[in-house]
Amino acid sequence: MVNATEIREHAEVIGADGVHVGTVDRVEGDRIKLTKADSGEGMHEGHHHFVPLGLVADIEGDKVRLSANADVAIMFEDEEDGKPVE
Repeated sequence: MVNATEIREHAEVIGADGVHVGTVDRVEGDRIKLTKADSGEGMHEGHHHFVPLGLVADIEGDKVRLSANADVAIMFEDEEDGKPVE
């Protein structure tokens, strides 16, 4: 398990495949809050999404590497209220 205190604000979140997933706004509880700029399109645009800390495989300086490829990791993203992104 990684130490969440090592996750830096504005660190890039990448999938196991090296593909950009988002940018860290901050850690809140057991989730990484992504910046609004990485919120997606349509109804997902302009608000924060969250990635569970359980997906973090490693912290490499200013990069947070997830244990899943980016296309799979985004399926685990939550809204602020904890509901899955639809």
